Amino acid sequence: MKKLIGIFLILFSIATFFSCDDKDDNVEEPYLIIKFKFDPNQVRLNNLGQPAAIPSGHAAQSPDFSKISAHYFELAPTAYTQLGSGTILYHADETTQGGGVAIDFSKAVIVGDDEAFLRIPLSQVAQGNYEYVRVSLAYQEYTISVRNAGNDYLGKLASFVGYNTYITTHNIGNNSFPVNGNRLQGYWAFALNDFPYATSGQSPVGATTVPNPIAATSPIPAGSCVVTGKFAQNLVINGNETRDVVITLSLSCNNSFEWEEVVSDGKYEPSIGENVVDMGLRGLIPTYIK
Repeated sequence: MKKLIGIFLILFSIATFFSCDDKDDNVEEPYLIIKFKFDPNQVRLNNLGQPAAIPSGHAAQSPDFSKISAHYFELAPTAYTQLGSGTILYHADETTQGGGVAIDFSKAVIVGDDEAFLRIPLSQVAQGNYEYVRVSLAYQEYTISVRNAGNDYLGKLASFVGYNTYITTHNIGNNSFPVNGNRLQGYWAFALNDFPYATSGQSPVGATTVPNPIAATSPIPAGSCVVTGKFAQNLVINGNETRDVVITLSLSCNNSFEWEEVVSDGKYEPSIGENVVDMGLRGLIPTYIK
């Protein structure tokens, strides 16, 4: 009997040993996770990251955002870190199928509010002390209000704010927009929610607002959409993290859809010649949880 008990204890110890080993092997390493949020009440900024009012003769509205995509992320240690010299976390697929180099929209990652856009093992993120986040936005989709013949309608707008985007055919609901080519920053398409009406267009070159509060020390290329935001407290990655680090990029959509008014009523009415002049997001406030 004693011999049987001894054998049982030995077997139990071996099983416990391998069980503990298996448990350790299954521990998932921590990730850097990046999410977006859209805030219509966040301060409205200009290209230099300063508070900005709506210009005279213009009007604007705060769109109801549903989707967004980006094609580039970077963590920058200081205000003097030049674009591309920080820690690059992500660079989306590009193509020359339409001629020049362009973002490949067919491969874009598109997410909604508070959805994870990016998950990177923290072991693959360079250790450092980071003061800024830089994100190049590529695509926005949101609902706006449009007036026609005295009536207001809701519709969905697809806004391509990347430097250059190669698009085959994109869709808004049941509406298809065949492009099959490159479109520079400012291309947009629009469809009413409940009526069979759709159209597309192009905002003026250089009209898209891209807030960069460190423009004096670290400028961005013209025509890009690299929005820059500063952490309230520097993000420190030291390589000893045991939990996920979640970065939330809060984007200001405070009166971010802007047009030139023909009738000064604060209503966007394209049928009378009111033209879109700006679809750029109006600021970035990054926060993180460790």
